[in-house]
Amino acid sequence: MTTKSKNVSTYKFYLNGKWIESESGRTIEIQSPYLHETIGRVQAITRDEVDEAIYSARQAQKEWAQTSLQDRAHYLNKWADELVNMEYEIAETIMKEVGKNFKDAQKETVRTAELIRYTAEEALHMHGKSMAGDSFPGGSKTKLAIVKRVPLGVILAISPFNYPVNLAAAKIAPALMAGNAVIFKPATQGAISGAKMIEALDKAGLPKGLISLVTGRGSEIGDYLVEHPGINMISFTGGTNTGVHLAKKATMVPLVLELGGKDPGIVREDADLQEAVKQIISGAYSYSGQRCTAIKRVLVHESVANQLVALLKEEIEKLSVGSPEQDSVIVPLIDDAAADFVQGLVDDAVEKGAVVVTGNKRKQNLIYPTLLDHVTTEMRLAWEEPFGPVLPVIRVSSDEEAVRIANESEFGLQASIFTKDIDKAFSLANRIESGTVQINGRTERGPDHFPFLGVKGSGMGVQGIHKSLESMTREKVTVLNITN
Repeated sequence: MTTKSKNVSTYKFYLNGKWIESESGRTIEIQSPYLHETIGRVQAITRDEVDEAIYSARQAQKEWAQTSLQDRAHYLNKWADELVNMEYEIAETIMKEVGKNFKDAQKETVRTAELIRYTAEEALHMHGKSMAGDSFPGGSKTKLAIVKRVPLGVILAISPFNYPVNLAAAKIAPALMAGNAVIFKPATQGAISGAKMIEALDKAGLPKGLISLVTGRGSEIGDYLVEHPGINMISFTGGTNTGVHLAKKATMVPLVLELGGKDPGIVREDADLQEAVKQIISGAYSYSGQRCTAIKRVLVHESVANQLVALLKEEIEKLSVGSPEQDSVIVPLIDDAAADFVQGLVDDAVEKGAVVVTGNKRKQNLIYPTLLDHVTTEMRLAWEEPFGPVLPVIRVSSDEEAVRIANESEFGLQASIFTKDIDKAFSLANRIESGTVQINGRTERGPDHFPFLGVKGSGMGVQGIHKSLESMTREKVTVLNITN
């Protein structure tokens, strides 16, 4: 799987059941966001190799589609077992490559194994249906429709850096269980973690050709993959700009897009502020806010704003900051460009009158946890997604103002409402334009079997184990004509 030179491993890509080096002779260096050194190199593959991967997938998928669900489940459960066996190795790789603290990286690996096992079990319990012809007015009792789900073919799975194992497996597992083959294109920063995950799948003995790991710059092979006639469906998680570009390039191919968010935490005047603070801190600052579902702005009623801000400040200043090797909550952002962007949003807000309650300190790509009060809708931070440990507080005078500001966003992934009035909570939830509304809890993706979706600029299609199995299959109808 790897070769070494000067203590830096060069990772091969996975094609037709083999780990090989690209004919291009080129590799891409992966820099650790906190070690600030090269931790590995991945292959920069050619378009000819993309063609070969897709051809192999199409051939392997034909036989895989005829394989029983029980046999598919066997391979997936073995994959989950191998992931657990490699738990510490994979967690260390995630930590070094994307800067997630070791404890969270370990949780991601275990959670992924659980997701894979649940996917196998869920698929075993998804059944077809039959429809009687005479159940429709004027229909004939001599007709019986048998409806079942069949695979789409070859799925292109494109995963992000921030959950390089979990969000990849959330695409690959249902695709395989549904009878598809997979072309897996990880984010470049996250490709080593992705390779480790595929190593576990290889150890499970999955038939050759069913999955290929393709690595390289999106600018070189990204559009080529998306527009390739051999791809039958695309599942993408990443930035909204990339998602929009991808949607324009993909024609007549089903898409599921999980994109950015600007998730609001709405704090009503009757909220349990201690509990709200606990959930907001966890939602906003875990993994330095590098989560699409992070709470990215607080819309708080002005009557409790001072108290909330004081409580937030107290808890933020307790957060551990530093190396992921020390299990710090606040760790360096994925790269300097990300830190520059976050700092730019903070600087813009401060220049326009926002008050720095705590933070606004930076060392290279490490942004200290920052809380800004008196943020207004004229500031970029009110609308743009920072993907960093910066939380703006916007004071509102009513529920109506909070809902209006929440809905004026181009995004619509999730929202949180903190209140003791459950009737009011549901009333507000029904008016907020987002895929999910959390009541008295932080915005987050899981549990993984819940439907997960975004509206507006936050995506299209629905994920979650059952929904992913559905999106990676299509209905096929066979009509039996009964003769007497």
